Amino acid sequence: MAPSTARKPVSCGLRARKKQRTRDALIRAALELCTAQGYDATTVDEIAAAVDVSQRTFFRYFTNKEEVVFAVQEMVEARFVDELRRRPATEAPLAALRSAVMVAWDEIGAAIESVVPVELHMRSYQMIESTPALVAAHLRRSSDLEEEIAQLIARREGLDAGLDPRPRVLVAVFSGVLRAAGKVWGEGQDCSVDSLRTLTESHLDHIRPAIDDDWRAGR
Repeated sequence: MAPSTARKPVSCGLRARKKQRTRDALIRAALELCTAQGYDATTVDEIAAAVDVSQRTFFRYFTNKEEVVFAVQEMVEARFVDELRRRPATEAPLAALRSAVMVAWDEIGAAIESVVPVELHMRSYQMIESTPALVAAHLRRSSDLEEEIAQLIARREGLDAGLDPRPRVLVAVFSGVLRAAGKVWGEGQDCSVDSLRTLTESHLDHIRPAIDDDWRAGR
């Protein structure tokens, strides 16, 4: 019994690593194919074949083609939400959001690179922005994420988001700023994570001036 027990964790670890490698390979193949030939023109069979697995194996990891295309973005978003949950309760809501996204970006580059090259992630972002079906999916996913974050902020502040609009208003502004930074990044030539982090920080710096300042005062 002892030898069997000793081998079990090793075996489980090998299986887990093999599954992670297969999942990562499917993500990379999907993004490479979709960015090269278009999302609508790419099939699940092609993605599976590129990794030398069956269609059935693909569906063990992803429910559909849309899910695999958004897999890296979902990982980035999950990292941000996890960090937001860890922010000190003494931080004001906007400060907590800003700190969470900055800390997340300090670590997420390596996480993205462990799955796909950042350059491929950038190309996939551009593809999403230019594909109607994916734009619609992106808006739906963003709406769900914003609601999750708004509820998290409300709980941090001891508020009911159904009665107090401030958590949803703040998150809507914050998310809009991140989308604006992402759009500038996606249209630029520098596809590095550092570039996106710098753009994000710069855009966040303009939240209060955009809301509070008289824009015409400097004319």
